[in-house]
Amino acid sequence: MSSYLKESWAEFWAGGISKLGVIFLLTVVVISIYTLLNFPLDYGTRYWNNPKYWADNPKASMPVWVNLFTAQKFLNHFSMSTRIPSKAFLSGGHYLKFYNVSYELTVNQFPTFITIKLEDVVYYRKAPSVKVIVQRPDGRVMELYTLIVESPVPGEKPPYVRYSDEPKKIILSGNTYVAMVLSKFLAREYKISVAPSDIMDVGYEAVIFGYPGDDGKFKPLKGIYNLSVVLYAKDGKDKIGRVTFVVGGQVYGLMGTDTLGRDLAQGLLFGFPVALLIGFTTSFLTTLIGASLGIVGGYMGGKIDDLIQRVSDVVNNLPQLPLLIFLTFIFGGKLWIIVAVLIAFGWPNLVIVVRSMILQIKSSPFVEAAVSIGASKWRIMARHIFPQVAPYILSQMIFYTPSAILSEAALSFLGLGDPSIPTWGQILEYGFDNGAVYLGYWWWILPPGLLIVFSAVTFVLIALGLEPVVNPRLRRWR
Repeated sequence: MSSYLKESWAEFWAGGISKLGVIFLLTVVVISIYTLLNFPLDYGTRYWNNPKYWADNPKASMPVWVNLFTAQKFLNHFSMSTRIPSKAFLSGGHYLKFYNVSYELTVNQFPTFITIKLEDVVYYRKAPSVKVIVQRPDGRVMELYTLIVESPVPGEKPPYVRYSDEPKKIILSGNTYVAMVLSKFLAREYKISVAPSDIMDVGYEAVIFGYPGDDGKFKPLKGIYNLSVVLYAKDGKDKIGRVTFVVGGQVYGLMGTDTLGRDLAQGLLFGFPVALLIGFTTSFLTTLIGASLGIVGGYMGGKIDDLIQRVSDVVNNLPQLPLLIFLTFIFGGKLWIIVAVLIAFGWPNLVIVVRSMILQIKSSPFVEAAVSIGASKWRIMARHIFPQVAPYILSQMIFYTPSAILSEAALSFLGLGDPSIPTWGQILEYGFDNGAVYLGYWWWILPPGLLIVFSAVTFVLIALGLEPVVNPRLRRWR
């Protein structure tokens, strides 16, 4: 047996298709392990399906690497946090603490939105105020927004903590107070009269990050912007735990975002272990059931064989995809239901083929010799018959894997997949529902489709590499 396994491995590894399949499989396994180590198991419900988690991301943004292939560069998404004030001093009875970050505008595009988040504001006496200030590259300064932190409630004792459970989000774009500030800024600095109600038409970002051109249109003002959040406090111990500045761009991450701002790279990564789980679980259990029934029916014969064959014929003639759609629609698109349905209707083909092989093997001299010395039927099936069909069973198990992956992808594409788990088919389905094809969001459609094909081709290559091992006529070794 040891010699046979070595020769079989040598035959398998001798083919270029086999090596390519193993390389692909190792890639899928490594990415799956990385994902499981870095993502929580409830990632789908906690993050992927939680719109608040992705609120600060740009919507329907392209991957950052598109800038490598385009003459016109797109604006990168910007997000930076700070916990420590860059400077602090006492002025006019107030302690002023400055939380600053620098932002550089390098392309001829305006940001899509501006958001500031405040977390864990702590004060000990009077409620502090917070101001948002922007210093532009041309030296002009904008005091865009003022926030008064909520005062203590009756019975509350210091220190008073605000925005610990949920950050305070200041959305500058579309804010009425910010529109008034920008209207006054244009009148003061450029002698342009724009009513606060018309600032939306001009664009908040265009006023903050631009200047009026000779043609009356605003042009981006390139350079370094100093974004500041200033805490005005009565107690020197007052502080802001964390300040986050978000400036929306047109490109984001390795794979871009969808219309909810979800990072598609994370969804695609999580699809790797899900695909392996579906493929391996379904193919293993399907092969186990089909091979076991085929061996038992072929060797035992009689009524047991008749019963197995009749059940196999009935199940084999049922239309699998319509039944998959019907059952997942009735019982819900949970992952375990999809796997169970795939297993329930996937084993008959293997039963029929394995049974025909067993009918030939059971009349072999080594099987008759085992019977003559009194070996039990179960021992003969396990020790003498199974090893003869094991290579074929292994190749079929690998060959079933892409079928299971493609079936789950098809169900998810039809909207019948598990909504709590991001899968490649589910990403495709959501993209088509939101018109990604018609709107030209190629980064939303192509990657999940290519990954489905890649995973299927991986196991097909390995199955093709096993053919010379399974089929003696194709062997190169002696």
